[in-house]
Amino acid sequence: MIFAESSEEHSISAPQPDPRDTPSPMVMEVEPDAPASLRRTIAINASLTCITGIGNLLSGLLTVCVPVISKDLHIPPDLQLWPASAFALACGCLLLPCGAVADVLGCRRSCLLGGLLQTVSALGAGLAATSTQLIALRVTGGLAASFCLPGAIGSAGHVFPASSSPRRRSIAFAAMGGGQAIGFGLGLVLGGVISDTVGWRWGFYATAILNAGVLALAVWALPPTIDGILEKASFSRLVHDIDWVGALLISACLALLSYELAVATGSNANQSMREPLNIALLCIAIALLPAFALWMRHQSRMSRPTLIPNALWTNLPFTSMCITVFLVWGTLNASEQLAALYFEDVLGKSTLTASLYFLPAPICGLLMNVAIGAFLPRMRPSIAVPVACFVSGIAPLLLATLCRLDGPNYWRGPFQAMALNPLGADLMYTIAILVMTAAFPPQTQALAGGVFNMLSQVGKSVGIATSALIARQITAQAGKPGTTESLLLGYKAAWWYNCSLGFISVAVSFWGLRSVQKVEVKKD
Repeated sequence: MIFAESSEEHSISAPQPDPRDTPSPMVMEVEPDAPASLRRTIAINASLTCITGIGNLLSGLLTVCVPVISKDLHIPPDLQLWPASAFALACGCLLLPCGAVADVLGCRRSCLLGGLLQTVSALGAGLAATSTQLIALRVTGGLAASFCLPGAIGSAGHVFPASSSPRRRSIAFAAMGGGQAIGFGLGLVLGGVISDTVGWRWGFYATAILNAGVLALAVWALPPTIDGILEKASFSRLVHDIDWVGALLISACLALLSYELAVATGSNANQSMREPLNIALLCIAIALLPAFALWMRHQSRMSRPTLIPNALWTNLPFTSMCITVFLVWGTLNASEQLAALYFEDVLGKSTLTASLYFLPAPICGLLMNVAIGAFLPRMRPSIAVPVACFVSGIAPLLLATLCRLDGPNYWRGPFQAMALNPLGADLMYTIAILVMTAAFPPQTQALAGGVFNMLSQVGKSVGIATSALIARQITAQAGKPGTTESLLLGYKAAWWYNCSLGFISVAVSFWGLRSVQKVEVKKD
């Protein structure tokens, strides 16, 4: 599947990477299966969508349940964000190496392994007795998602080839995109309902039960031939055909940056950021970025496997989509988290009421993805993506301009914001996956999924952390720190910041996709 201009002789597709940049095939190739039946197709889409969406569902659940969980497990204020941050940190740092491993051992095996770990971590989180146990289990959940996300994308790419099943391929990617955004919104809603009724632990128990059922469905639905035959040589390739040094460099960089963001948003950030250790770690994190690029160049010159060939960044649509994904995902999650705090801390709504306020998000996200699956082949990405980003940018704009201490009425601003917020992210997911899977060779489809999901997770972490930092600084500078007036001023400043990121994503996507007229299938 490629992105093409209206003129056939100027079709735009991902640049063909230098053969030296392309890892050798990592599993024995097999003949493609016959097209799946409708029942099997539905089962595949349902299992992959649920497996990839459950991680976000738990993140949404934690967003509204953190105050209750903190009180139950005696979590100090400085650690209250860590149960949610630990998941994003682990997932963002491990996605690329796990994606590379999935291409060696098989996408189906990776997806099922991630689903099993996800079930165990959710059950364990429900049984956690201390904050340390909960944080450790959320790290395990991040590792599980690092296997699930690229494995699911790679599995969908193998089951629904672009040459023979373009419509089903588009629907599969659209469904997974919907699962991400809808899962988070649904988690926000269910978190409030569960915490105010049967207790927050049952949110994790119910998720573990759901995950176990979905895992069983995936075992039946996903054809074993996706992975090919796993030979002894595959384990040797696991050592020699993966750029482990590159994976270590980028993972260490992301881990250190995430840690520094957590320090910068802490209650004692002004003093902590001046400590020599934190300054040194920040400098190391920044230095690792050019070190990673230089290592990719070295690997290419030596004809060795590279994690992300530098040649990919010369493709304008690919690069612009990477930037847009980073911005949109940060805006989406930060705006929703700030809205949850506004409903509870400023308006004084109960956790249950605040969670119900988010109900339009999963519903509109579901409707959006139904439309994407049906009309994607007719869409012009050069128009659809900027428009969707613009619509999502309006959501924080509404919150920043209309929210007051005494309202407004839910139906005069917050409702529209909750409905509009996920639209850009849903459409972005599908088109970004198509761009990125086109930029990687068929043998590394899971790694392509890892690149995309790494950008979305890092964007989410950066968006939430920087928004929290802005809100905290403005609140501290207010005339009456600690009051609802000062909190609202901080939230409004952060919403304006998110609005600006949303509108920047409009400009970036329009610039990068201006020559891309439609999504079409190139048949060999």
